[in-house]
Amino acid sequence: MTVTRTATAARGPRDRVSPAPGAASGPAAGRFSRALLVVNPASRRGAQFHQAALEAITGAGLVCDAILTERQGQGAHLATTLAPGYDIVFTLGGDGTAMEVVGALAGGDGPPVGILPGGTGNLIARTLGIPLDVRRAVPLLLRGRAVRVDLGVLTGTPVRKPRRFAFAAGVGIDATMVAEVSARLKRHLGVPAYMLSWVTAALRRETFWVRVTVDGEVIERDASAVMLANFGAVLNDLIRLGPGILHDDGKLDLCVFSPGTARDAVRVAWKLLRKDFQADPCMLYRAGRHFRVETVPPRPVQADGELLGDTPFEVTVEPLAAQLLVPHQRPAEAE
Repeated sequence: MTVTRTATAARGPRDRVSPAPGAASGPAAGRFSRALLVVNPASRRGAQFHQAALEAITGAGLVCDAILTERQGQGAHLATTLAPGYDIVFTLGGDGTAMEVVGALAGGDGPPVGILPGGTGNLIARTLGIPLDVRRAVPLLLRGRAVRVDLGVLTGTPVRKPRRFAFAAGVGIDATMVAEVSARLKRHLGVPAYMLSWVTAALRRETFWVRVTVDGEVIERDASAVMLANFGAVLNDLIRLGPGILHDDGKLDLCVFSPGTARDAVRVAWKLLRKDFQADPCMLYRAGRHFRVETVPPRPVQADGELLGDTPFEVTVEPLAAQLLVPHQRPAEAE
């Protein structure tokens, strides 16, 4: 890991910044005193907003140690090793960095995690209503509330060890979108790069045969997208994936979309935009705790925007395993 220290104790292993004279001393400062900031400098906005995040945290009256990761998976190790010494842990990077830390601290009584958007899609931060401007996000999270959130745990062919996810895992259009967005497009376009890829994948109307076993019930059909969702809202609730999807009910929700024609695809998209979940032959939903997904042919699998290999795979639920900080009220400009 890359380490520097910019304040008093210059020989420690981390970049420590103490509150400046005159820093805020309100409820946030009284509630938290020591923060750990895990930064992925390789993410789209991580290096750019590292200093701004530090200044926002210390400006709220906290002492903050910042660590820059150097390789994938290091965030989990750092969180496991260092988090017990802090009141709060912030992540600054993409969804992968956030889930490394959240997954490492899952199921314990450690500090809550505040997710600062530093990647391209920032799907988890957007879902939680966290502003993309870290200068606004930090004080809102410090004044916010800690909530318990279910996590999905993905195992099987794609991964060598269990992989936790917070938002959703899936195959089909969503995984194709992730696979086809180049690093260059992500750097230069951000979220529009994903939207462009999604539209391209949707227009191709590729379908595949899927068998999903949900708590023993077997469902077989052709599909263009299969998702196991923990949150229903996408892109600040612009789209809702399905009815009654809750992040704290101990279940995940299977969403299967099977448009056979261009007209079907337009109708399904319009219903998701309007949050209309009346019965439709191209939309199927099931809630459950254990899932197995098999496809013919094998298809790429994504979880929280990260590709993990090909089907088949299994998913179980860890009820209320993660403790996340969220704003008290959804900001008006969380886009």
